[in-house]
Amino acid sequence: MENSLGKLFAITSFGESHGRCVGIIVDGCPAGLPITGEDIQREADKRKPGTSMAATKRAEEDKVEILSGTLNGMTTGAPICLLIWNRDIDSSEYEKARFLARPGHADYTAFIKYGGFNDFRGGGRFSGRITAAFVMAGAIAKKLLDTIGVEVLAHTIELGGIKAEPKELDEIKGTMEKNPFKCADLKAAEAMAKAIEKVKQEGDSVGGIIEGIALNVPAGLGEPVFDTLEGGLAKALFAIPAVKGVEFGSGFSAARKRGSENNDPFTIKNGKIVTVANNAGGILGGISNGMPLVVRVAIKPTSSIAKSQQTVDLKDMKGASLQVAGRHDVCIVPRAAVVVESMIAVTLCDFAMRAELIPRVIK
Repeated sequence: MENSLGKLFAITSFGESHGRCVGIIVDGCPAGLPITGEDIQREADKRKPGTSMAATKRAEEDKVEILSGTLNGMTTGAPICLLIWNRDIDSSEYEKARFLARPGHADYTAFIKYGGFNDFRGGGRFSGRITAAFVMAGAIAKKLLDTIGVEVLAHTIELGGIKAEPKELDEIKGTMEKNPFKCADLKAAEAMAKAIEKVKQEGDSVGGIIEGIALNVPAGLGEPVFDTLEGGLAKALFAIPAVKGVEFGSGFSAARKRGSENNDPFTIKNGKIVTVANNAGGILGGISNGMPLVVRVAIKPTSSIAKSQQTVDLKDMKGASLQVAGRHDVCIVPRAAVVVESMIAVTLCDFAMRAELIPRVIK
């Protein structure tokens, strides 16, 4: 497995869904950054289970522990080790169906790659549970980005086929936290709630789309041609379980436009070069152009559903049927929004440090 991401601001993920803990090591964080357990806990609370009607009822407290890398509320420059203990574990249903590959999950591929020695309980390393650690790293990255004026946010723009109406940035900021779906369109959020309830009763699941936005990103971030800003962000975002698509700016819709529609004309505003539109999503040639970074992430429906599904027994090599039991999200989109924010922040931190915009010591 490749469990590390980043070059100067690097993170290493560890832990499993039903193991003792999940955690992250953040290496390369500059010394002198004010950071407390409360700062990290505030972010972790945004994705912990049991917080919405769409979420699993697994009752994890997700209490953050800082094991190293800080002293008196400041980073020391040493690796920062953060973890969350797994407390509410019930592996009984996974033990019963040990060799039945759950459709949509990595059970089969992990079994093949690791010769059956992989931790199968709750998906092990392939569970969304590991993203709790991504969020802890994201909390530090956000604090670092704040020192250069960069802000990162993510909101739900589609869930279960229900699309939110486009909103201006100020409305997104002011409204997205007013409902459990992180949706800036309150009318759409009401429809999403009804859809979730219906799907839940049917024993099924739904997916959706999250839009991530980074503001005040300096122009010049990115290392073409093989380490572009889009490439780095896509790699980080695809590390989130259930992500099946990533697009920037106008994305796939650009294929249906003319150049005169999709190009972003340049102009000067307050002595600064900007673009009139932002179809590029803030990136040109793999390098940030100073406009807001806009990326959309497609989240597939939760794979664990109560409906009976066709599968195979990996041990006996026979056909079988499976009805997944246990505690699962009907839709992970609301909890995934902060994970998207975190992976954007982690990536931008690394590129900003490589561009020498964030110093080794914060003063």
